[in-house]
Amino acid sequence: MDSPSFDLVAASLRADATDLNAFVEALAERLAGAFPERLRVERSGSRFARVRRVRRLVLDLGQERFELEQQPGRPLCRRQVLVGGVAIRSEELPLEQWLDQLARALVVEAEASALGRAALAQLLQ
Repeated sequence: MDSPSFDLVAASLRADATDLNAFVEALAERLAGAFPERLRVERSGSRFARVRRVRRLVLDLGQERFELEQQPGRPLCRRQVLVGGVAIRSEELPLEQWLDQLARALVVEAEASALGRAALAQLLQ
């Protein structure tokens, strides 16, 4: 099975980006389905609230960590380089560039293993 191309993954990630709240919710759901053991999701409000929106998501892929945090008006997107699980470099990126970097990391993950390919296929569904 060929791994999906960068363009396909990037387009899939951007598909829901017009409504930021809906986009973050959909992205968290898709990443949780594909990488449940590598994703941490923090939600706003108490656990008894009817609606608990994603406040922050953090995904570790290989030597990179991708973090998206809801801020009033815009998301705060960071990409970190990890060594031994410790961030040695962090950069704040615009959403579009963050999505591109995430797509590239997902393609690399898919090329590295059958488990990565299966997770990416799950994400693209």
